[in-house]
Amino acid sequence: MKLVIDYTPAVRQTAGIGRIIRGQIETLLQNNPGYELSLFVSGTVAANQQANIPLPLHTFPAISERNLTRIWHRLNLPFPRIEWLTGGGIDLFHATDFVLAPVSAKKKLLTVHDLAFLRYPEAAMPSLRQYLNVVVPRSIRRADHLIADSRHTAQDLQELWPDLTGRLCVVQGAVDHSFFRRVMNAQQLQATRQKYGIDERPFLLGLSTLQPRKNFPRLLRAFHAAQQEACLPHQLVIGGKKGWLFEEIFAVVQELELERDVLFPGFIADVDLPALYSAAEFFVYPSLYEGFGLPILESLACGTAVLTADNSCLPEAGGAGALYVDAESVENIADGIVQLATQSGLRTQLAAAGTAHARAFTWQRSVRQLLDAYEQALA
Repeated sequence: MKLVIDYTPAVRQTAGIGRIIRGQIETLLQNNPGYELSLFVSGTVAANQQANIPLPLHTFPAISERNLTRIWHRLNLPFPRIEWLTGGGIDLFHATDFVLAPVSAKKKLLTVHDLAFLRYPEAAMPSLRQYLNVVVPRSIRRADHLIADSRHTAQDLQELWPDLTGRLCVVQGAVDHSFFRRVMNAQQLQATRQKYGIDERPFLLGLSTLQPRKNFPRLLRAFHAAQQEACLPHQLVIGGKKGWLFEEIFAVVQELELERDVLFPGFIADVDLPALYSAAEFFVYPSLYEGFGLPILESLACGTAVLTADNSCLPEAGGAGALYVDAESVENIADGIVQLATQSGLRTQLAAAGTAHARAFTWQRSVRQLLDAYEQALA
């Protein structure tokens, strides 16, 4: 069986979706049941990136990723086709990131990571929302089989497209437990603090691209309210690069005069994540909607308790290791912050339960689910 996988998000995206695709494909290579595997990347790939890609790689070097997106998805033109690069004869093409490129594979499999653009349309840039509203439903109609990252996303898909019955699988993400584990080395923890400008106070850690769906304005207001209520000495550290519609976040910091107590260190390098999760007193992730919630699992694998929201897939990711709050209630988020900041026993209890919960989410398990999806798509 000839299997071609769209590896574009693994190359282009540093955060959740890219990390999931990289983890799955690296593990798939170790557990390949006999597929003839190759990878496709939209646009060009730098030589240093190609050196880290473990499979034959097909690209369209003459056409940029941006122009391919225009041709395939905005103009809806059926060329250039993927099989032109791969020599034809594709048994299964796996489109890994919401949209399906033109391909004449015998079977077409599409991964839809979330439906945030439909569930929280106000959290997306208008141009992106309009684009996704067209291309994602069209790709779903063209696909023979679909993958969702969580049971909740699968339910969302089934609710909106009832004809997906029997054509939809759940393939959850995972964490590398040899990497994401508790860091106990005091020098490493201190060096990571210094690298990102974190002072000696206990701190809450938030981590995500700065964008509306992550709910940072409410988190900031809740943090301020918790400070007032319980005289907390904590700092709030929000790591992640600027995304879109992030201006309100910094406006709230100024409004509440939180400049001394809230730190935005920018993008956090992967190599520093275990130490940063381990150094935090607890992790805060009160998102309005998620497709999987990978940072929650990463924090739990590092033995750090989590405060997150009770919506979408977040309880699947957090299990018994999280304290759940109403993402749309500043008061409820503030109550949760006070509980975790003042009750070390609760943090210890959640951390222990969370570590056990996260242990089940391995890349081997994720790839077993992925191979089941491939078998169902090819059946």
